[in-house]
Amino acid sequence: MDGGGASGLEVKPGSGGRRTQAERTALSDRRMFAAAVRLIIDRGTARTTLKDVGELAGYSRGLVNQRFGSKDGFMLELVALFNAIWDRQLRSFVSDKTGVSAIIAADRALRDFLQREPDHMRAMYLVWYDSLGYDSEIRRKLAGNHDRYRKDVARWVREGIRDGEIARSVNPAQFSIQYCAIVFGIIYQWLVNPEAFRLETVFRHLETTLKYLLGAREVD
Repeated sequence: MDGGGASGLEVKPGSGGRRTQAERTALSDRRMFAAAVRLIIDRGTARTTLKDVGELAGYSRGLVNQRFGSKDGFMLELVALFNAIWDRQLRSFVSDKTGVSAIIAADRALRDFLQREPDHMRAMYLVWYDSLGYDSEIRRKLAGNHDRYRKDVARWVREGIRDGEIARSVNPAQFSIQYCAIVFGIIYQWLVNPEAFRLETVFRHLETTLKYLLGAREVD
């Protein structure tokens, strides 16, 4: 899905030149997820139907329902796909970094993701915001994501304090809440009006602000 799809999930034919059944299934899933992203952006989650997803992906009306069972089941798989893509993105940037270097690498991972996958990010936020009005598995998944993000940031802060590059006065748990609030706020503003500011400039200033808040010595 160029500019808004499952980067890193390209399905390639087997060694014999023909796709296996597993590869054909993966390809159809990828096309259906790509269609869902497009429809969610254009119509919102409530008006996106499994029938329309299947048809836009080039398959029968009932394939999505047959494959995933229900709209909720399909949306949960879409969320799981996004989480997997983002986890790979974050790991590729953070790798074995710790402390301030890990926090800055996470910022750069997000900036790169917003620039390369704007449609996917926009669709996911629409799905997540729609889940806030009622108790749902997607809402619980989102809460779990937030908890994991805060724990990652708090761990990086503790590592930085341990290594002497972050001030001991910084509270890891509280900083993680503030960090996530800043980052989610940037994403929200950008999704509402992407022309309002330049991401490169925003993230450059964010790095400076975070280092100041952390009382950090200069790192790469």
